[in-house]
Amino acid sequence: MLKIEITESDKRLLQVERYTHPHPRVMRKMDGLRLKSFGLDNALICDIIGVCDNTLRSYFIQYMEGGIGRLKAVNFYRPCSDLTGFSGTIEDFFSKNPPGSISQAAAQIEEITGVKRGETQVRKFLKSLNFKFLKCGSVPSKVLDESKKTSSGNFWQKNLNHG
Repeated sequence: MLKIEITESDKRLLQVERYTHPHPRVMRKMDGLRLKSFGLDNALICDIIGVCDNTLRSYFIQYMEGGIGRLKAVNFYRPCSDLTGFSGTIEDFFSKNPPGSISQAAAQIEEITGVKRGETQVRKFLKSLNFKFLKCGSVPSKVLDESKKTSSGNFWQKNLNHG
C-alpha cells in the first residue's frame, strides 16, 4: 500500500486545477488526488472518478515522482509509421510521377523504401502527405460517320483569323 503525503499548497492547487485544466484526463488525476487528500478509501475514489485501482495507483506514483507538474503531463502513445522517414522522398517522387492506383503506389513505395505496406496503410499515408485521389478517365471521341466526312461544312476548322 502506498503512503502518500499531500501538502497544503498542493491541496489548494488540486482544488483549482481539477476544474480549470484544459485536459479532462488531467482533471481526473487532480480530482483523484484531491479526494485522497480527504482520506477517502481507494475503492471509493475509484468508484467516484470512474477508474480502476491500478490507474489510481499510477496517479499516486506520478504525484510522488514529480508532484503536480508530473500529473499535468499528458503523454499519449502515438505510433509513427516507418514511412515517415521517407516522406520527403516519396512526396517528391509522386509529385513528378503520380501513381495510377493505390496498388501501384504501394509497389512504388516498396521499391523506393523497401518498406512493404498494404493498400489501406498507403492510402492513409498519402492522405497525410496531402495527396488526393482524383477520378479521371478518357472521354471517348465522337465517331465520324460517312455523312460527316463528306458534308460540305468543315468538321475541324482551323482559325485563320489571328486577330
